[in-house]
Amino acid sequence: MVEYRTVFDAEVVFSNGGGLRTDGFRLDVPHPDVTDDEVAALLVRHLGLLMVGEVRITNRTVVEEPHKGGRGVTAPTGGGGRRVVELSHVITDGLVTLPGWPAPAISEWLTREASRSRYAPGVEFQVGRIDMIANTGTYVDTPSHRFADGPDLTGVPLDRLADLPGLVVRVPAGTRAVDRLMLAPYDVAGCAVLLHTGWDVHFGTDAYAAPDAPYLTGDGAQWLAESGAALVGIDSINIDDMTAAAAGQRPAHTGLLAAGVPIVEHLTGLDALPPTGFRFTAAPPRVAGMGTFPVRAFAVVDA
Repeated sequence: MVEYRTVFDAEVVFSNGGGLRTDGFRLDVPHPDVTDDEVAALLVRHLGLLMVGEVRITNRTVVEEPHKGGRGVTAPTGGGGRRVVELSHVITDGLVTLPGWPAPAISEWLTREASRSRYAPGVEFQVGRIDMIANTGTYVDTPSHRFADGPDLTGVPLDRLADLPGLVVRVPAGTRAVDRLMLAPYDVAGCAVLLHTGWDVHFGTDAYAAPDAPYLTGDGAQWLAESGAALVGIDSINIDDMTAAAAGQRPAHTGLLAAGVPIVEHLTGLDALPPTGFRFTAAPPRVAGMGTFPVRAFAVVDA
């Protein structure tokens, strides 16, 4: 579905005195023929402004661009159908997820040919085998990944991993640090908050581990935890800054996992999701003693 945003300048006059000016403001709109009056109402609602006396809209244009989310335009729901969106990378033999970390080795423990001697004529099976580290492909981090006494895959409640209301934060191109101010407009309580950076296009290449990979700041992680986010995901190589300047610090992991908020890293396909109006799942198997494990992450979107 084609989505639109409007770009405009605005002057807001408050009925109790004072005012506010914006230049080049961008806002989601429901259709390309939106009027100035409709844009004014959307702006007031989006910013949560009270006691507005007048809004003057100038220099307005409409562009074809995916919605970024907010209070003005809600995601479509209902319609009698749904679609399921794949958000996981495919795990293949030799896949490099994190440069320098071991790749998975996928083989057969029992081939179809060897199985024929075990079963009746015409009956055969194949049993595969995979040797891999837990941090492979798209995976979830639980608190025990960071803290020795934290819940592992068996201890994280299923309602923190499955059928969560989802929310996408569109990170502007070229932005590295997702901080508190970028997250502040969103109501994240109880939601799976997915940071859409677009960095997944580099997955499987040397560029994926480049120094300009986007990440969540420690301050941003603290805000998400304090605001009640149920889960946080990102489509970048790590939710933390991995550059040498960060010196091995992991404030985003630390802040979220200390608060019991699972983290899903190496997501993909977030561009196919609306800002809101979908359910998110990223549930791993119940393996005792493991702090991380690959997941089949997906979203169910109302059509």
